[in-house]
Amino acid sequence: MEKIEKPTLDFLQKLARNNNKEWFDLHRSEYLAAKSNFESFVQILINEIIEFDPVIKGLEAKNCIFRINRDVRFSNDKSPYKTNMGAFIVKGGKKNGDKYAGYYFHIEPGKSMLAGGAYIPPAPWLMAIREKIDDEPERFLAIINNPQFKKHFFQLEGEKLKKAPKGFSPDHKYIDLIKHKSYLAIQEINDKQVLANDCLKYSSTVFKAMKPLNDFLNEY
Repeated sequence: MEKIEKPTLDFLQKLARNNNKEWFDLHRSEYLAAKSNFESFVQILINEIIEFDPVIKGLEAKNCIFRINRDVRFSNDKSPYKTNMGAFIVKGGKKNGDKYAGYYFHIEPGKSMLAGGAYIPPAPWLMAIREKIDDEPERFLAIINNPQFKKHFFQLEGEKLKKAPKGFSPDHKYIDLIKHKSYLAIQEINDKQVLANDCLKYSSTVFKAMKPLNDFLNEY
């Protein structure tokens, strides 16, 4: 069974200490090996997710994995490379991250995570989510309070507005849910869990518990 290999995490750790093109070019073979390991893992993870979420059938890892190069045009931090590897497993691939909720697999020494949901959805989608919560609050609460969801995710995550969004009363019974600007489920995992032989199975189990949230967010 495919697993994340220790040299993959080791490469990311070394990259964090040597985030420059000269070092990267000298260690390109290590990068390519880490990239290959990550891509193989993600492809098998996709195949596992298809078993309970067939909407992503036919999806390829290469269409889900983010480039390691950073976009530094508008950043004060000019480090050229990300010190993580991430894949957003969603219908149509990562390019559809602003259209559909999906599953995010992220490895980074000391900062790995299994996450998903809708991250800063565009205004029309965000409004649709808020209106759906307004229409079906009991169903939404049942999803985020489900024992399987609570087992893996402490609570619904995501930055919130300080005030009620336009069109909603500050006294709305579920205003705290409606204030969200993102609707996320996040579970942090440590390096030992990332490197474990059962990481693939565990990740699939966590994402299966997330699926009802994604389904709700995608009904618009």
